[in-house]
Amino acid sequence: MEPLDRSAIWPYENGEPGAYYYQRYGHPVGAEAERVVGELEGGTALLFPSGAGATAALVLALLEPGRTIALARDAYYGTSVLFRDLERWGLRFVEYDQTGAPPDAADLVWIESPSNPLLTIPDFEAAARHPAPLVVDSTASTPVYLRPLERGADFVLHSATKYLGGHHDLMAGVVVCRDPDAAARLREFRTRTGIVAAPDAAWLLLRGLKTLDVRMRRHTESATEIARRLDAHAGVERVRYPGFAGLLSFDVAGGAHAARTVETSTRRIANATSLGGVDSVLETRHRWEGDRVPENLIRLSVGLEPVEELWSDLETALAAAASRT
Repeated sequence: MEPLDRSAIWPYENGEPGAYYYQRYGHPVGAEAERVVGELEGGTALLFPSGAGATAALVLALLEPGRTIALARDAYYGTSVLFRDLERWGLRFVEYDQTGAPPDAADLVWIESPSNPLLTIPDFEAAARHPAPLVVDSTASTPVYLRPLERGADFVLHSATKYLGGHHDLMAGVVVCRDPDAAARLREFRTRTGIVAAPDAAWLLLRGLKTLDVRMRRHTESATEIARRLDAHAGVERVRYPGFAGLLSFDVAGGAHAARTVETSTRRIANATSLGGVDSVLETRHRWEGDRVPENLIRLSVGLEPVEELWSDLETALAAAASRT
C-alpha cells in the first residue's frame, strides 16, 4: 500500500515546485489511486471527493451555457437532480430511453450501465455513434464487468463510494478520460475549483481496489442465486437483475405498505442507503425518487455474507409482509 501522506504542502526542490507541493494540485496517494483505476479502465483517471463532485466537475469543465445533455431517463436520480440545479447556469438536459438512440440535439450523451435501480442496459452502439462525447456511469458494473472506453465511450464515471471502495467507509468519485488533453482540462478545472479528494479517501480506495475482482465475482455469485429465489417467491411481483455484480431490485406484492414492512423486518441485511459494500443493504427507493420508480420497489445490494443467511432474512421479511396484507 502507498503510505498515507496527509501533507498539505511539500518543500520546493532547489527553489522550484516538485512533483507535489500543494495538496489541491495533487498528492502521492491520490496519484497512485488514479494510476490503478486508470490501468483498470484503460484511460487517464482523476479522483474527486464524491461521485456527485465528479459529475459536476465533468459537465462544468466540458460544457458552456446553452449546451444540452442527453441523460438516460432511468440513470441514478441524483444525476438529474444535479443537472436540474445547473439549469440556472444555462445548462440544459433532456432525458431519453437509453435502450435506444440518443436525441440528435445533444452536446453530451450520458448513460449508465446498468441503471440504478431499474437495471436497464444501454444501447452502446447507438450512443457511441452520436457525434457528442459519451459519458458512461459504470458504478454498478466496475471494470471487472465493463470497460466503457472499449465500447466507444469518451469518459467513464464511478461513484467510488460504492464497489470500487467496497466497504461503506469512504466517499469518492472517479472520472476516467480517453483523451489525455481532456483529462488535462478536467484536472485544471478540478484544481481551480478545489473539488479534490483527500488522501484518506484515496488510501481507502486503494485498499478496496486490491480485492475488487474477487469481491465482484462473489457479489455476482450470491446475487444471481438471490435473484433466482426472489423470482420464484410468491411475495415478489418482479425482479430486475442484469446477470452480474451485486445490485438488484424487486417489487414486493402488496404495494408500498408491504415493501415498507420488508425493508424494516430484515435483521442480517441493513435497512440503509447506498450500495456496493461487503455488507448487504436494502431500501425502498420511492421515498427518494418518487414516481420514476414503482412504490413497492426495493433496491438490494447483495454483500459477501453467506447466501443462506441472506435468504433466510429475506424470507422472514417477505413472510412478515404477507401476514400484514
